[in-house]
Order: sequence, then structure tokens, then C-alpha cells
Amino acid sequence: MAEERERMVRRQIAGRDVADPRVLDAMQSVPRHAFVPKSLKNQAYQDHPLPIGEGQTISQPYIVAKMTELLALKGDEIVLEIGAGSGYQAAVLAKLARRVYSIEIVDSLCRKADALLKSMSYENIDVRCGDGYGGWPENAPFDAIIVTAAPPRIPQALLKQLKPGGRLVLPMGETSQELLLVTKTPDGKIEKRSIFPVRFVPMTGAVQKPVKEEGHGDSDSRSPR
Repeated sequence: MAEERERMVRRQIAGRDVADPRVLDAMQSVPRHAFVPKSLKNQAYQDHPLPIGEGQTISQPYIVAKMTELLALKGDEIVLEIGAGSGYQAAVLAKLARRVYSIEIVDSLCRKADALLKSMSYENIDVRCGDGYGGWPENAPFDAIIVTAAPPRIPQALLKQLKPGGRLVLPMGETSQELLLVTKTPDGKIEKRSIFPVRFVPMTGAVQKPVKEEGHGDSDSRSPR
């Protein structure tokens, strides 16, 4: 389906505002149709998200590309992904970074994504089944972190596991959501920039507990509207 991928990249991604040639090449090379249910393969390269089961989705191609571009990967980074889903975003990241660690809370999706990525010989991806709200501390710090489900606030554990100079990209919000680019400056300060409104499935698990039960406050957890 190379022609469909080429058309997707040209019209939906490069035709908008994604310009990083490495991102465009990755989107061109990863077979998106391999990550969607068989009954939806004919829609794999269309300009919208698709259901993958368990109430989860594979994001719209443009959103995958835009979030990836915002990470500003050069090739030698260690990246953490929260929300493996189908494994598609991890596959794209694996083309652009040295190593990708991906966590998925839905066990059936996790096992399926892990098996699929292994069968496709992605040797620089590690998949873990579990709640990603606390990150993956054994392999921290990370050069970049991407979150593919929307929490109501920025997870403090992820900020702690982000290297100085690193970037965190995530959707945030409940009734309304926005895509955020969060940067940790070399001196450890947190800077946030709203990119545009989005609609993602909500993050589940520990994030749903009241803030006082998480063992930390929510300073720097809300961006200005």
C-alpha cells in the first residue's frame, strides 16, 4: 500500500504544517495498515482516527506526525511513550530515536502490540504492560516523552523523568483538551506551550485518583487558557 502511504504523507501531513523530512520519511515507511483491525484496513490511510478495540483508537495520521515532530528527535534519543495502543506510534518513533520504551495499560492491547512489533523486527522498542502514569523510572531520564491519552493534569512523575532540555508532548484536559508541548529547560524549569485543541481518549488508572492521594501537589499542572 505504498501509494496510499505516499498520498497520506503528501496530502494530510506535508500538505499541512509538518515539515521535518525525517518525520515524513518515517510516516512513509511504517505500514499503518498493519496496526489496524483487518476490517478497517481499507481506511488505514484516511484522515481520521480508527478504533482498535477496548475503547481505544489509533490516532489520525496528521496527529501522529505532528506530535512526533514536536519532540524534535535527531536520532540518538531515548523516548518514553505512554499509551502504546496498537504500537503504531512506537513504530514511527523507532525510526527516529535510538530506543523507545512504551507502556500500555490495557493488557490485551499491550500483548498484541508487543507481539506485532516483534514480528516486524522492531528491535529498539521495549513494551511494558501496566499503568504509565508513573512513567518508567528504571530507564529514566528520557530525552523525550509522548503521551497518547489525555490526563486532566500533567503527570509529575513524567516531568521528573524528563531530562533537562527534554520535551514532553501530550494532550491534556477533560471536557476540552489541548495538545501541549512541555519543555524542561537546562536549569530544570518547566515551560508549556499550547499547540491546538485535540480530542483523545482519557488516560485511565492512577491518574483518576484525587491529587491528594498521588503523593504530590499539582503545581505546574495546569496551563493557562
